[in-house]
Amino acid sequence: MHILLIEDETFLAKVLSNTLTKADYKVTCIEDGLQAWEHLQQNRTTYDLILMDRGLPGMDGLSLLKNIKQESDLAQIPVVIETGMDDGDSVQEGLSAGAYYYLTKPVHHQLLLTVIESALNEYHQNQEMQEAILDAQNTLEFLEHGYFSCQTLEQSKQLAKVLAKAFPEPQKAILGLSELLINAVEHGNLAISYDEKTKMMMDGTLHDEIKKRLSHPLYQNRRVRIELTKKTEMISVTIVDEGEGFDWGDYLEFSAERAFDPHGRGIAMANKTSFDFLKYQGKGNIVTVGINISKP
Repeated sequence: MHILLIEDETFLAKVLSNTLTKADYKVTCIEDGLQAWEHLQQNRTTYDLILMDRGLPGMDGLSLLKNIKQESDLAQIPVVIETGMDDGDSVQEGLSAGAYYYLTKPVHHQLLLTVIESALNEYHQNQEMQEAILDAQNTLEFLEHGYFSCQTLEQSKQLAKVLAKAFPEPQKAILGLSELLINAVEHGNLAISYDEKTKMMMDGTLHDEIKKRLSHPLYQNRRVRIELTKKTEMISVTIVDEGEGFDWGDYLEFSAERAFDPHGRGIAMANKTSFDFLKYQGKGNIVTVGINISKP
């Protein structure tokens, strides 16, 4: 994995580079924002992730981020912002520009590695799903109403690929469907709380805990139920898990309070980029998403 590090503080750049190199990442360092932008113009497919300071000479980090997000072949690369400005307004400004991953200075090394791993995993999973959508046949072309179910994370990802083919723009739909189905398994059926997931990601125990709970008598028979409905004016998917629900209202938008966590962006991303509507019901274990189809 190749990371572009954009940092003008020489000592910090060296520390970050050493940490990432020891974790088997390839690192290229640039200390000026304008130079970094010119470099990216010539190396558009080189990097898997960009880690940069918000305050940079030449071109500040926020301006550089906005430029990156306006280029279609660069926009999907995850950008992690390291900043000393952790006030809500500054963070929200960065979130609005597309910086869904934040780190505060001084950078905690384990959190750095956890956030980098999380961002890279999400990036490469999205790439794989996009490629799968392009290769898959449209098996749902003639389906008007169908019921599905899944139990594991792998089943959720596979089902997301199938359901996305029912949408006119499956490459947009698959990202949101995958996030919501994974949430239904992890946080719903397996009852992994937000704080528990944060700790498990930091400790590197999330995968093992999910495997353990899938075989636990309390959770092993739980399934996520999905209903797909296609109408002339609308396509919708309803996802129901067997969990206790959650306070979903705070997760519909990108939150400055959660910007420094290694997860917690999935629902907001689904709401903003994948669907025309996303609606939770009751205690939060039922969510309906979909798109409105313009009549000719």
